[in-house]
Amino acid sequence: MTNNDEHLQQLQLDFAKRCEMGRDDFMVSDCNREAFNLIDSWPHWFGSGLLIYGPQGCGKSHLAHLFADKVRGATAKPQDVTIVNAASVNMRNVKRLAEENTAIAVENVMPKNNNEALFHLFNLFNVDGKFMLWTAETAPNLMNFALKDLQTRLNMMPRAAIFEPDDVMLQMLIVKLFDDRQIKITPEILNYIINTAPRSFAYIEALVEEIDKISLAYQSSVNYIIVRKAMEFLQLKDNREPDLFEDF
Repeated sequence: MTNNDEHLQQLQLDFAKRCEMGRDDFMVSDCNREAFNLIDSWPHWFGSGLLIYGPQGCGKSHLAHLFADKVRGATAKPQDVTIVNAASVNMRNVKRLAEENTAIAVENVMPKNNNEALFHLFNLFNVDGKFMLWTAETAPNLMNFALKDLQTRLNMMPRAAIFEPDDVMLQMLIVKLFDDRQIKITPEILNYIINTAPRSFAYIEALVEEIDKISLAYQSSVNYIIVRKAMEFLQLKDNREPDLFEDF
């Protein structure tokens, strides 16, 4: 490891970033409008459930929080709503989740989860007076659940897809992620990232994180060199660190 690398590691301190989950904080464009509108239309759903799927980082968890907030605030007496990762649902807690909650958001559903427990959870919330939101990265018909009854239930649910960011979303996303870290960028840097970066929620989030680390290491505002170094870092496949201080 070079002295520059050691200097960089010493300066990479962790600062808390803001992560607002309110309705006004959710960014809407064509890539996610249908999903947002369906969440916003609760409780006027066609049935008790909804499934939203889309790539990592696209805002599914944010929508789960918006759903939970809507349910909790729907009556004078606050309703109990739990947001749970599908991986933590099992036969020991499924009955309790149904008894203690008016609604539930089950996040990150995958075939490797406990199929039997998820099936029972689905049935317990598929009744009058209860509601459920399920989220996944892939449409259920493209996944292969071992329990076919669960597969059938998820396939039949009303659903909405979130797609990778369009240009409008990409611009809003970049600005928000930098703002969450209290970093100001110039319009030129913003346009450079938009014109250069892949259209991917996950990539943009990773890119902003790397830019934050490198700019902190340099104690510098964000410039073209820092952005390029961050992009180079993300392109590396062999775990070798780039020479971040070259060109300075």
